[in-house]
Amino acid sequence: MPMFLATGPYSSAGAAGLAKAGARQRASQIAAMAETPNVMPSLHMPLQSGSDAVLKAMRRAYRRDRYLAILDRVRASIPDAAITTDIIVGFPGETEQDFEDTLDLVCQAGFAGAFTFRYSIRPGTPAATMDAQVPADIVQERYERLTALVEETTYAENQKLASATVEVLVAEGEGRKDAATHRMSGRARDNRLVHFTPDQTTPRPGDVVTVTVTRGAPHYLLSDAAPLTLRRTRAGDAWETAATTPPTESPAVPVLLGMPARRS
Repeated sequence: MPMFLATGPYSSAGAAGLAKAGARQRASQIAAMAETPNVMPSLHMPLQSGSDAVLKAMRRAYRRDRYLAILDRVRASIPDAAITTDIIVGFPGETEQDFEDTLDLVCQAGFAGAFTFRYSIRPGTPAATMDAQVPADIVQERYERLTALVEETTYAENQKLASATVEVLVAEGEGRKDAATHRMSGRARDNRLVHFTPDQTTPRPGDVVTVTVTRGAPHYLLSDAAPLTLRRTRAGDAWETAATTPPTESPAVPVLLGMPARRS
């Protein structure tokens, strides 16, 4: 559910109309999410930059104050919402102050996660020919500062969930170390990754467990206690059927390479 629509250049009158229409649309989207139990409290709201000057250069239709105001409205309606974002570092013309504005917004926003990118020239785009291209070494240095701050803030947000009870949709392939740690993994209702100890239970991918969070890490939640509940689902039944049904052997079919046959 997109919260912002990227637009090209617009007039001041057109901008005012777009702003009002966009505000009404966002308000209805937020209300629908808050009132619909089947919609999970997980939103991806691309930021790109916390600098108004950079957002203008990117031709984004929003500015930092409007972005923060939308975050406030989301959290007022959906207090448990986990919000993720996209951020680009080193867009042409980005100054140190512009970058500091981005860091400041990251601190204020309390993102649950962020996809961070280094700007690089892409031929054929308007940005490729802009003046004041940021040197690669400065882009890298800013990128490292940004990712360190994002990790710090996501760690703080996840630590707040220690001792919380969360519902987890068990998934296959979410935990690369599950076999070694004897854990299973899945996604909470807000899409946070959760690693948990199945203990004496036997959940299957597609089943739903309720667990108590032991601690938060920068990129996941960890539960070392036994699951409080296990709800077996039709999705889990389907996974079990597929996992226990022997594969059907098909007769060998020769591979034709289009080579001419040799005649004797």
